[in-house]
Amino acid sequence: QVQVVESGGGLVQPGGSLRLSCAASGNIVRIDQMGWYRRAPGKSREMVARIISGQATTYRDSVKGRFTISRDNAKNTVYLQMNDLQTEDTGNYSCQFIARVDTGWTGNYWGQGTQVTVSS
Repeated sequence: QVQVVESGGGLVQPGGSLRLSCAASGNIVRIDQMGWYRRAPGKSREMVARIISGQATTYRDSVKGRFTISRDNAKNTVYLQMNDLQTEDTGNYSCQFIARVDTGWTGNYWGQGTQVTVSS
């Protein structure tokens, strides 16, 4: 099994910064994709940023230039540095791993989420 745990959410004023972390543990032999998603109140979940096949990154248009996704392969950890946060960035942020485990199974694993609230 794979466990995914996020940390780093909180309350921040507009223009502030937060850094989210997400670590995966378990019988992982390969990670194909890491990503961050968010769900704002009353809205569907949306992709914020993701790393595919090791290095290729994709960002939601509204966060380009403000958010940066990065990874630490040795720790099976993905980070999301969020700068110049705006009220519309408020939401519950979840990380996702698409990973292969030692049984040969490739699965889609999610964390429980961490709340980010941007408010003055």
